[in-house]
Amino acid sequence: VMTQAQLLCVCLLTLCLTTGYGQEGKFSGPLKPMTFSIFEGQEPSQIIFQFKASSPAVTFVLTGETDGIFQIQPDGLLYHNKALDRETRAVHKLQVSALDAHGNTVEGPVPITIEVKDINDNRPVFLQTSYEGSVRQNSRPGKPFMYVNATDLDDPATPNGQLIYQIIMQLPKISDVMYFQINNKTGAISLTPEGSRELDPRKNPFYKLVVSVKDMGGQDEHSFSDSTSVDITVKENIWKTPEPVEIEENSTNPHPIKITQVQWNDPGALYSLLNKENLPKFPFSIDQEGDICVTQPLDREEKDSYVFYAVAKDELGKPLAYPLQVQVKVKDINDNPPTCPSAVTVFEVQENEQIGSTIGTLTAHDMDEENTVNSVLEYKIVDQIPKVPRDGLFLVQTYLGTFQLAGQPLKKQDTPQYNLTVEVSDKDFKTLCHVQINIIDINDQIPIFEKSDYGNLTLPEDTAVGSIILTIQATDADEPHTGSSKILYRITQGDIDGCLEIETDPQTNAGYVKVKKPLDFETAAVHNIVFQAENPEPLVSGVQYNASSFASFRLIVTDVNEAPQFSQQVFQAKVSEDVAKGTKVGNVTALDPEGLDIRYSLRGDKRGWLRIDPVTGEIFSVAPLDREAESLYQVQVVATEVGGSSLSSTANFHLTLTDVNDNPPRLVKEYTGLFFCYPPKAPGSLVFEATDDDQQPLLGPRFTFSLGSESLQKDWEVSKINGTHASLSTKHTDFEEKVYHIPILISDSGRPPLQGTVSLAVAFCSCVEERCFQPAGHLPGIPTVGVAVGILLTTFLVIGIILAVVFIRMKGNKGQDNAERAQASEVKPLRN
Repeated sequence: VMTQAQLLCVCLLTLCLTTGYGQEGKFSGPLKPMTFSIFEGQEPSQIIFQFKASSPAVTFVLTGETDGIFQIQPDGLLYHNKALDRETRAVHKLQVSALDAHGNTVEGPVPITIEVKDINDNRPVFLQTSYEGSVRQNSRPGKPFMYVNATDLDDPATPNGQLIYQIIMQLPKISDVMYFQINNKTGAISLTPEGSRELDPRKNPFYKLVVSVKDMGGQDEHSFSDSTSVDITVKENIWKTPEPVEIEENSTNPHPIKITQVQWNDPGALYSLLNKENLPKFPFSIDQEGDICVTQPLDREEKDSYVFYAVAKDELGKPLAYPLQVQVKVKDINDNPPTCPSAVTVFEVQENEQIGSTIGTLTAHDMDEENTVNSVLEYKIVDQIPKVPRDGLFLVQTYLGTFQLAGQPLKKQDTPQYNLTVEVSDKDFKTLCHVQINIIDINDQIPIFEKSDYGNLTLPEDTAVGSIILTIQATDADEPHTGSSKILYRITQGDIDGCLEIETDPQTNAGYVKVKKPLDFETAAVHNIVFQAENPEPLVSGVQYNASSFASFRLIVTDVNEAPQFSQQVFQAKVSEDVAKGTKVGNVTALDPEGLDIRYSLRGDKRGWLRIDPVTGEIFSVAPLDREAESLYQVQVVATEVGGSSLSSTANFHLTLTDVNDNPPRLVKEYTGLFFCYPPKAPGSLVFEATDDDQQPLLGPRFTFSLGSESLQKDWEVSKINGTHASLSTKHTDFEEKVYHIPILISDSGRPPLQGTVSLAVAFCSCVEERCFQPAGHLPGIPTVGVAVGILLTTFLVIGIILAVVFIRMKGNKGQDNAERAQASEVKPLRN
């Protein structure tokens, strides 16, 4: 038998290794309510706690849900003599009482709670050794069609009871693609996107899956697992697009009328129609059996086809699959009569037309479906007014509606107009249309000018374009306002350059001769103009235009002094910016229409770069050119005639300067305030950027960088980052607290290359919040506090003396006492 001291030692060791602490973190203590947590499966005879008795208690008694496992010794030592099982009882409710020597309860009973903590001592088990299920092809991916379930007796609130499902095998597995997936927490099996697209019962109607389940969240190498098989049958998808439907228009049958049907693969789907065309009236409906109906008669002439979609949703309103397109064609019936193109259709025919000549075509319309028997039209003449010289002068082609002259040539003196009634019919309807045929006069008269010579006409060469310079007139004896009597005027001689044109007045047939292009005295001073009058309609056989249809006039152009004219408005040249002074860079040319000499001058030469030869128009450089100042130099050239009215005109001269490498590289900006914190803790670097005023290559500038002094290489280093950027780095931390001026040598990639030396001022200084800081008292040029106070007092003293003197002079006649008081009154405010 162990002594009490030995038992206490065993208790302490066991509690430290297995059970943990009580509520107060002690192994013994007074009798009071306590809770203990103990892992299940521990070896028996494990000490839990020792309760200490207080006088007069001499022994302890244990009651409650002991299950023959928990015992207490008379000295208060609580222990269990068997391994605990959480799955049998997770919590034990015990009571401990303290008794005196006579067996009377002096303390308690006190509740003691034993919580049995779970260990992973149970494996997960599937509820079935095998499962069977079915899925429709093209089912929505991710929507479960069956579940597998497993249980684990361990605590589900701990990782011991957290189960993870996984598909470990799919047979057959085609092209190493998984068609099925499982929710690793719920065991829900659904199709993958590939399975939704590719499952086909005609190819593989059956699939077998092996599904595993693991506890411990599947993350522990000591987790337990189980597996089961799942046999899946693939069923044909019955959610299919229905065949296009034809509905006869204007049906008189009772509505709604079933026209087609859709059906989801499983019962319970909620059906609806989606009106994609946003029609104001949607004449279709669907019931919950999937039957699609037309709800009212349709009119093909209003709309000949409909396209909408059938949708199947689950009870939560989520689509079960992609919508199905439903196509409805409205079948035509002959419910529209032919319509005439207008109230009266008018044709014209000349009185000498030959028999069989086409007069015109009447095109009626039928709103029924084209290219069907319902829209085939027939034409028939049913009346002719007047019937002179006889009836049946015209015929119409039955199916084309083309009218022809049938009887004999017509004469306007018999009648100038015929009115025909035409019956237009389809297989059920007839419509009467009206046709008017006008007999027009034949063109057997030529236009005749009122006079053949319109004399001389003198105009200055600057007469405005569009001016009417002459009105001519011819007449025609044919029927007025017809193509036979209308007159067109055409210039046939004397206007080679096309400077004139003639417009006809549609009411009077007068011709207006107008200036179309500027006249030019220097090109031709006299024009002998001949023009002809003719009809748009051809003359009848045997009639020809003669001299009566021709007339003429003499146009005399007088000279007007005109400004010189440049050969072009913009002259362009290109030279290198480094050409020598006096180099010819271009030339301009101008001519005076009157043949006067011309003198050239420049205008807008703001930089004074150019000079022009006043006689030849050659342009020379007279100063160094600089592309960086102006790459495209634009000036105006003035040409002035010598003599006459000294008229002038201007043109533009554009000089493009090509680049030479004449600018060394430089820093892109002034880098001020570069610093490193002192004392430096590690080498650091600063980035700077270079630029060049010369024209840069297409791929951008390419500069090289180096230190300007070899003596600096032990302390500093320059590294190129890219074509424009480099970094200046320190090689160590042994620097003084001062400003270093580092020369940098930058070279460009020009031909020949140029170099430039720049200096970077880098300070090593004390830092406050990562900023360079220097006390104000150390700054040069700023006075100290003492000096500033001295300056201020001196200033006040001088002001006081000046004021005192002023007041003494103002009150000198009042005596010395008054002066002293005045002085005292002035000093007192200063003292305050």
